[in-house]
Amino acid sequence: MNPRDIRSLDIGMLRTFDALMRERNVSRAAARLFLSQPAVSASLNRLREAFDDPLFTRNAHGVTPTPRAQALAAQVEKVLADIGALLEAGRAFDPVASDRIFRIAGSDFASRNILPGLGRTLAQCGSGIRLVWEPPGTWSLPERLHRGDLDLAVIARLRMPRDMETRVLYEDSYVYAVRAGHPLAGQGVTLDMFCAVPQVFLGYGSSILDDTIDEHLARAGRQRLAQMAVTSFGQVIHQLVHSDHAAVLGRRVAQAHADVLHIRPLPFELPTYQSLLCWDARSDSDAGVQWLKEEIVRIMGAG
Repeated sequence: MNPRDIRSLDIGMLRTFDALMRERNVSRAAARLFLSQPAVSASLNRLREAFDDPLFTRNAHGVTPTPRAQALAAQVEKVLADIGALLEAGRAFDPVASDRIFRIAGSDFASRNILPGLGRTLAQCGSGIRLVWEPPGTWSLPERLHRGDLDLAVIARLRMPRDMETRVLYEDSYVYAVRAGHPLAGQGVTLDMFCAVPQVFLGYGSSILDDTIDEHLARAGRQRLAQMAVTSFGQVIHQLVHSDHAAVLGRRVAQAHADVLHIRPLPFELPTYQSLLCWDARSDSDAGVQWLKEEIVRIMGAG
């Protein structure tokens, strides 16, 4: 592209390029940008003309960046970050005037606590802000925050992470849960029962909670029957209600479903965990992210 062609580029085209690099799929890129698929395809065609390169070629699952696109990716990401910093510099964030897209990763339980409050805030001020809530997934949250794929994450941890900035939303303990009417619901939970009754658990990937439980049992020469891994608390609760499985849950999660669950203390002691709001250090200068963080803290009553 020669210098006179710079006028053929706009921020929307660069955002399309960035979304395609991240999603590797036109439909997902369109959803990421809150645009129609034809709009993204049209923007891609303009990019191809501007750079005189296909940039992305189709494959069975979406698109593959060309070598030229891969060479441009870091520069485009930096340009977008610099433009964002330029627009934010020296002014307070105004949610009423903003049409920004914020991305948050967290469990479905966290979304139940946070999204209704954020929705009310945005509706009351007539904001054009858009929110995308994503499951934590198996990809590294610190990396996704640092790359800008996410603005914030809400996670539960037994130990404070060192690779993200954090703020404690609340502290909680773990309990043992089965369905109301479970054959063992009226009994105290013994270690024998804990190991014998099949369990359902969150299977996002490696879990400090599961490792802590299994290490505790191993020291006693025992092993539990961790039978079913799912990806949301909604699935955990559904399985508990419709089977004789058991689960180790945060007390707040279990109490939110106290009408259908029987909640008992664990037969051994686990450390408490903290619900944490997480972000990358580079967003400390982002007034929009700062506003969103404070709103979540207010909604959760963390003070």
